[in-house]
Amino acid sequence: MWNYTDKVKEHFFNPKNAGALDEANAVGEVGSITCGDALKLMMKVNPDTQVIEEAKFQTFGCGSAIASSSALTEMIIGKTVDEALVVTNRDIAEYLGGLPPEKMHCSVMGAEALRAAIANYKGEEWVDDHEEGELVCKCFGIDAAMIERAVTVNNLTTLEEVTHYTKAGGSCQTCHEKIEEVLEAVLAKTGALDKPKAHPPGTVGLDAIKPLAPKAEAPAAPAKLTNVQRMQKIMVAIEELRPQIQRDGGDVELVDIDGKDIYVRLTGACSGCSQSAGTMMGVQAKLVEALGEFVRVKPASLLPAGA
Repeated sequence: MWNYTDKVKEHFFNPKNAGALDEANAVGEVGSITCGDALKLMMKVNPDTQVIEEAKFQTFGCGSAIASSSALTEMIIGKTVDEALVVTNRDIAEYLGGLPPEKMHCSVMGAEALRAAIANYKGEEWVDDHEEGELVCKCFGIDAAMIERAVTVNNLTTLEEVTHYTKAGGSCQTCHEKIEEVLEAVLAKTGALDKPKAHPPGTVGLDAIKPLAPKAEAPAAPAKLTNVQRMQKIMVAIEELRPQIQRDGGDVELVDIDGKDIYVRLTGACSGCSQSAGTMMGVQAKLVEALGEFVRVKPASLLPAGA
């Protein structure tokens, strides 16, 4: 389990500004649900003052992704577009009191969505897809430009750090050599390769990173859960969430499981609450983390007739 700050937990369990923003005139979308993380940032910008008057988000991902998205909206509301443009993923992480290294990619996703939304507002082209030859990590859709920004902004020096901050290389690992090339190019450009570096515990420097052996075997996939084991994990995860929701006067109960669709019912203060969408996202993130697979959490009202 990761060690999260109280502020991360606050923004995860009680996300600010979650949901759709119909009046948005600036929208940025990054990531992909099929890759494990996705974020849509919506902003309402006053065209006369250039001030961001409202900001909302919709995200799919872990608790850190929800917390980072929530924190980002709080940080940029009241800023001008140009002021918001200088916000970095490090600013998001610092606002939350820090994130585990393995979860820093969530703050990077927030910064990328902000850049995309501002480009959209200005009528500029910001493409989250990748031109032929630029894609480095096919598993998570990470290109060289995103790796370069993460390395530069966060002073990264190791392959492990790049994976923590961008997810690149975190799956099949066949892109490790290409990631090293991008990392070395950025460090050479900044002169960092010529300086002796002290590496954090548990990481290694570039001189110790070797290309993958041609026949290296991928890590063994976790054993598939039986239907009973899967149901038990879902029930335990929801029970672990209930005390937090009950403290706010609400509750959540499991209604049905239909493959990847998990139906729950919010009751008490959570029923019809303006933050109910955020609560549902929190339940979904908890279940995704517990099961190790993508699932969709839906309100019981959407159950098919006759189910």
